[in-house]
Amino acid sequence: MKMTRARWFVLVPAVVVGVIIIIGGWIGQQRGVESREQPVTEADLRILQRAEALLKDPASWNRHDDRICSDDEATGKRSLFCALQKADTEVLGTYEHRNVALQEVRFAVEDATRDRRTAMMIDALRHLKLPHRLMDFNNLPDTRFEDIHNVLRVATTRVAARLGANR
Repeated sequence: MKMTRARWFVLVPAVVVGVIIIIGGWIGQQRGVESREQPVTEADLRILQRAEALLKDPASWNRHDDRICSDDEATGKRSLFCALQKADTEVLGTYEHRNVALQEVRFAVEDATRDRRTAMMIDALRHLKLPHRLMDFNNLPDTRFEDIHNVLRVATTRVAARLGANR
């Protein structure tokens, strides 16, 4: 079947409209996930508390995150991301990448790195990687173990406050 000019004039706008609908849906979903006012649950609080317990001391922290957690589990040294992933799985029974607990830590990282965010993005792009807030923060040369615990505490405090307000 030959594509006539008339068919092209119908097909191209239909494809463009479809792409716009798909992108619009994705943007709407991202806006919801990136909201700092998502409803919280007791499980979110337990995830954050468990992640902090998994990172009990500097010897338990892997400061060179690659977002592959099986090697972290084998050594018992976890990055911020891998501690959150393990805690999430233990509490929920499955890993949910964008749940409220992990998002709250991402927001705490954003707040803690406001002045370094551009450098984090440039470094990620230089290594041809998409930026990942948890991994990038974990791997910053000037991130200390105390900084890791601080973002977990900030997230825990925020979730606990919203949980208390909902009771």
